Amino acid sequence: MGKIETHRFPCGTCGSDLRFAPGERLLRCDHCGATEPMPAASPWDRSAVAELDLRSAVEDTLPEAQMEETRVVQCSSCGAQVEFDPNEHAAECPFCATPIVTDTGINRHIKPRGILPFDIDQTGGRDAMRKWMRGLWFAPNALKKYARSDQKLQGIYLPYWTFDAQSQTEYRGQRGTRYSRTVGSGKNRRTVSEIRWRRKSGRISHFFNDVLVTGSRTLPDDQVRKVSHFDLAVLEPYRPQFLAGFRAEAYSIDVMEAKNLAHALMEEETRQLIKRDIGGDAQRIDDMRMALSEMTYKHILVPVWIAAYRFRGKSYRFVVNARTGAVAGERPWSPVKIAFAVILGLIAAAVIAYFTQR
Repeated sequence: MGKIETHRFPCGTCGSDLRFAPGERLLRCDHCGATEPMPAASPWDRSAVAELDLRSAVEDTLPEAQMEETRVVQCSSCGAQVEFDPNEHAAECPFCATPIVTDTGINRHIKPRGILPFDIDQTGGRDAMRKWMRGLWFAPNALKKYARSDQKLQGIYLPYWTFDAQSQTEYRGQRGTRYSRTVGSGKNRRTVSEIRWRRKSGRISHFFNDVLVTGSRTLPDDQVRKVSHFDLAVLEPYRPQFLAGFRAEAYSIDVMEAKNLAHALMEEETRQLIKRDIGGDAQRIDDMRMALSEMTYKHILVPVWIAAYRFRGKSYRFVVNARTGAVAGERPWSPVKIAFAVILGLIAAAVIAYFTQR
């Protein structure tokens, strides 16, 4: 049985818990203000970001050192599995603001290999969220009030997978060349554009590096797309100090399912590479056979700030990329403001029509 990971680090001055300070690469005590530097990464830590063999993960034969156990609670409303401190007895789900009792269970999973630490602090995350909210049309006044409040954001590390693979793809297709010709006669004479097709075949060799796949089902796909731009070239070796004061969501998409999603992304990118290879003004792909080899993976954690807001019994969520400041979210609409805008529009149309007729 592997050990249960904890992310609590006591302050050497007062004994309170230290918290990782975004953008400062140190641990800070919120109680007394004392700081402690992050321990330097060892050469072994640096090599820990290296890719892992996918076959061992798929066949569930990973060595014990690559596994970990964490205490998590699953939200009954949105299904998120989030790590919680065993000393907590009640909390609020950071993804949907649903009150939950921390009936803590143990989750055994593949240990993160790399991590992108928080770079934007809570103030920066709140500023990004407020700016996004100010741009919302027809939002209810309660949402505007929420934007002006000092509502605390939750710092969460989201689970992701990255995949590398060498691909060899043979294809058959057609290359289209546009040309113009004149048809008809007299008044019906006109120029039309047509495409002349000729067959093309070839072979594409391409190495895929760090194809990113979410490991979470909690966030909607459109939100994931908006906040999933991360510079993976600066991944840090995973160290629990980066999680001090933050929570991490356990992955609900396992490595096998993530591999299939990555395969689909690679296939789509290969289609674009084939079209570029075919050239011409238009392209058709009649057949393609992609073979992948040397496929490797990493499990990584990436940082976001999350705020959940309940309005008229429904939960709304705002997510801020804690590296770039990109914001994605759900928003309520104000029926009163929309109705008022429609009435004003009808009045304006009636006035315009009246003076037009005069």
